[in-house]
Amino acid sequence: MATVAILGGGQLGLMLGRAARDLGVEIRFLDPSTNACAGAIGPLVVGSLDDEAAVLDVAFGADVITYEWEGVPAWSARVLVDTEHVVYPAPDVLQVAQDRLLEKRTANDLGLPTAEYRPIDSVDQAESAISVIGTPALLKTRRGGYDGKGQRVIREADDLTAAVSELGGRSLILERLVDFEREVSVLAARGRDGDVVTWPLVENHHEGGILRTSFATRGDDALQDKAESLVASLLDRFDYVGVLAVELFDVDGELLVNELAPRVHNSGHWTIEGARTSQFENHLRAILGRQLGDPSPIGSAAMVNCIGVLPDPSAIASVPGAHLHAYGKEPRPGRKVGHVTVVAPDTGIRDERVDTLRPLIPAAG
Repeated sequence: MATVAILGGGQLGLMLGRAARDLGVEIRFLDPSTNACAGAIGPLVVGSLDDEAAVLDVAFGADVITYEWEGVPAWSARVLVDTEHVVYPAPDVLQVAQDRLLEKRTANDLGLPTAEYRPIDSVDQAESAISVIGTPALLKTRRGGYDGKGQRVIREADDLTAAVSELGGRSLILERLVDFEREVSVLAARGRDGDVVTWPLVENHHEGGILRTSFATRGDDALQDKAESLVASLLDRFDYVGVLAVELFDVDGELLVNELAPRVHNSGHWTIEGARTSQFENHLRAILGRQLGDPSPIGSAAMVNCIGVLPDPSAIASVPGAHLHAYGKEPRPGRKVGHVTVVAPDTGIRDERVDTLRPLIPAAG
C-alpha cells in the first residue's frame, strides 16, 4: 500500500486524507498543533514545519511527500529532496508562491498579464511607485498574509506612508487596484507523465477578504480555453506534479494572474460532489504517478464556506443536493470551520438552492 506524507494538517489535509482512504492510500501528517483537524483521518506528527527532524520523521518510509499549504517553508521541502525523498510539487514553485513579487514576475516572464505593480522597500520607493501606479491601489506584504490579511487599500496618496508603516515598511508590493468584472480561479492537475486535466472555471465571491461562495461555470468556452492555456504554461514552467490553482481577474474577457496556490484549493471544494474526480483525488493520483481521473462536472455545482460557526446540519440536509463538510475545528471569528457543496441539474436550480442555503448559514463571523 502506498504511503503519502503531508506537510500541514488543516482542513485541506483532512480532505486529502479522506480521498486517500478511498484510494487505498495510507496518509500521515506533520503539523505544529496537537489539535490539527487532519489528525482525525490519519497519524499526526506534532512539530514545526521548519523543524528538520520533524520533517524527516513524517517523511520516513513515505512513497511521496506533498503539502496542503503554500506557507510550508521551501527550505523544508528542499531538505527532503536533498535526502532523496520524492516531493511534489517541487520546492521551486513553493518559493515563488510565497512571494507576491516573484509570482508576478514569473507570470510576466511567461507572457501572462498581471495588475501593474512595483516592489516597495521604503517610504521613498512607495511614494515613487504611487506616482506611477496611481490610486486606488493595493499595498501588500510580499510574503505571508491570506484571507485579506497583510494588505491595505490606498484610496489617496496621503494614505500611503501610514500603510507602509503598518505593514512593516519593507518587502512590500504596490499593485494597481484592478477594475475587474469577476474574480475567478482555474484548477488543473498534472501527472508525473505530463498529462493535464483542468476543471471548469470557478467564479468566486468574497466577504471581508475571505472566500464565501464559489460557482463552477462552463458558460464561456473562449474564456475556459484561455484559462487552460494559462495554467498549462505555469505547469510546464515548473514541471509541475499535482493540483495547481491560479486566482485570476476577469477584465473584459481577459484574464490577469493574481496569485498561485501550489496545492488543492478552497475554490475547488465543489469537486467533491460536483465532479467525476475531485481535486483531492486527482492530486493524490498525480503525485503517486497514477492515471488522472475525469474532471468533468456532474450537473452544476457551487460551494459556500462556513466561517466562524457551523450551520445546523439538519437544516442543510433539508436542501436538495446540499452536502455539509465539517472540519472539526473550534468555532472562531474569521475561521473556516466547514463548507457546503451544492449540486443541481442546471445553473438555475443550483442558484435557487444556494439562495435557499444563504439564510441557513450564519454570516461570516
